[in-house]
Amino acid sequence: MYTNSRSAAHTYANVGLETGVLAASPHQLIVLLYEGAELAVRMAIRHMNEGDLVKKSAAISKASSIILDGLLAALDPKQGGDIAQQLASLYDYMNKRLMLAHINNQTAPLEEVLGLLHELRGAWQQIGTVNRPHATLQSIAA
Repeated sequence: MYTNSRSAAHTYANVGLETGVLAASPHQLIVLLYEGAELAVRMAIRHMNEGDLVKKSAAISKASSIILDGLLAALDPKQGGDIAQQLASLYDYMNKRLMLAHINNQTAPLEEVLGLLHELRGAWQQIGTVNRPHATLQSIAA
């Protein structure tokens, strides 16, 4: 009946991910972008250490795309003000570090970017937990 169980499992995982994305709040989507960028950077480090330059290149490109096309593109300079400008500068810096790691085949810049992404994700998650009880109180009061 099913010829390729690996393909079925992959499809199931993709459906689960797509469902999670569709159900996620804008705040949760940013967390998912951070998680995806972290995973891509981890994979780039792994592939670099294994000497697989093709997969390393693809992983770095994916991380860069998530940072520039996801996180940076999601910033609203009008609403975010100085924080949005500082994040834009940080995302630009991280992208430059990714490119440096790619060109020089060095893991140190990747590890630096991974640390920055991890800290930003943690801060973003903390903001979400702080705001969640407040939003619940507002909905009760309404």
